[in-house]
Amino acid sequence: PKKQLQRAESLPEPGSSHRCHGDPEPRAGSILYSIPAPHLRHGEGAPPRDRPSWAPKKPLTKSRSVEEPLARGSPQKAPSSPSLKELTFGTADGELGQLLESPAGVCGVVLGCQEASLARLSAHMQEELVGPEERQQLLEAELAGKRWAALSVLDPQPCCQSGDAWYFRVGFTFEHSQLQFAAKVPKPCSSSLGVQSSLGSHCSIQRLLGRFTDRLPRELVLPGIPGIQSQGPSREEPGCPAPRPVLQVLLCAEVPQQTLADFVKGSHALHRTSPGHYERLGCLLLLQLCMGLEHLRGQNVAQGDLCPENLLLVQCPCSPWSQQGHKEPLGLSLPRLLISSFFKVQEKQRPFSSSQEQDWSQGLAAPSPPAAAELNVGRLIYQILHVDISLENILGFRSQRLPEIPLLSIYSAGLRRLATLLLHGDPRERVSIEQARAMLQVLLWGPRQELFARSRRSLLLLRGWLEVKRALLLLRFAENAAGAGLSPGLEEWLCCQYFQGVTEHTLHQVTQVLY
Repeated sequence: PKKQLQRAESLPEPGSSHRCHGDPEPRAGSILYSIPAPHLRHGEGAPPRDRPSWAPKKPLTKSRSVEEPLARGSPQKAPSSPSLKELTFGTADGELGQLLESPAGVCGVVLGCQEASLARLSAHMQEELVGPEERQQLLEAELAGKRWAALSVLDPQPCCQSGDAWYFRVGFTFEHSQLQFAAKVPKPCSSSLGVQSSLGSHCSIQRLLGRFTDRLPRELVLPGIPGIQSQGPSREEPGCPAPRPVLQVLLCAEVPQQTLADFVKGSHALHRTSPGHYERLGCLLLLQLCMGLEHLRGQNVAQGDLCPENLLLVQCPCSPWSQQGHKEPLGLSLPRLLISSFFKVQEKQRPFSSSQEQDWSQGLAAPSPPAAAELNVGRLIYQILHVDISLENILGFRSQRLPEIPLLSIYSAGLRRLATLLLHGDPRERVSIEQARAMLQVLLWGPRQELFARSRRSLLLLRGWLEVKRALLLLRFAENAAGAGLSPGLEEWLCCQYFQGVTEHTLHQVTQVLY
């Protein structure tokens, strides 16, 4: 009712950053339909904001109905009302009434409940993707001290070969069930074994379950080192020492299907026939990479050789959500991207994996590891988009000689802009990994530039866009779950991560740089 809306708008204290938007005039329409219809099907989400400034300054007292008797012998003390995180559909009306009479009002309560619900959904989806932490700890304890004899080799050929390791699919019986994970056999030139044991859990970081040193089973053959058996070494691999008969093995929770280099090499046809879908996949892969790099910096660890050959892809079950309403086949589903090569930031200089990398770093005035990450991600954008970029191109970016990225989809211009900023010759103008992650999120889920076609970009407009999109995202989750009982997948979790943490201030800065 109109009277209620006016009351809700007048309740927040002066300076409050949240307000209900009641008018159904054209601005609301431009918010809801600012993204072109063909791209809404790819999971254009709905939104969050920072912590609400409308939270009560002190606990509210809990009301008691007339019929409710006081417990015998208990002090006549009213308990505090539940926080917005504790509210459910079954919360007593007396408690709800107190919250509705608070300065937050109806609008504040609804926004707070949405924020809490989005956080719970995000945590649940993350557990579905990576598994419960307690179960992983039990598995790690069970695998302690185990070697090849306790494992069943499911395939004598590697399921994946990265730049620094071979991966074999192995089985292990745990709690009356057969689990599958990967046995990682590092190549002799690998130097990140000790660092990987100390990394925290993250969806974009390879999880280590255990390690051991043992002779390689006779049935396993390492590609590129013909004839190697458990009895002893064979011929040397070019550039690396001769393989040893006793090798260190890492047990990893995820079984990689291919590397990012394999993915890019095999997707030329998809990029040509479905540029929008392919470049969206590229944005999602780059987003996972940036999130993983942010996590590593918090651990005082940097990535090793950040090249497509060392980035692993783990195939996830294709989310039925993203296929609803599609008339054409997708071709490829979104895989998880894993960083698998690491080194400590305190190290003065990690060994270069190639002479080209050494020339590149020297040509860039020997950037520090954090700066090298931005430059590597900028280079990866070109490689994912099948645009050749040589060492000469990178060293010549100060003269604005970077190759042109063709505009094939709604993501092309943003990716070209991001690559230019990541490879900028002036470090003061170069965007950070955190800023690159935020730009990719805006490219994927908005706000798109057409939002500002009718209204000037402002914090008020962006705050309203966030509130509406977050409400629509939660409604979408409910409708999909009720309609077909579908479970959200990786892309839905990434979308939740975005809307759970973004603020209108961040959006204002990012859209100004991006558009």
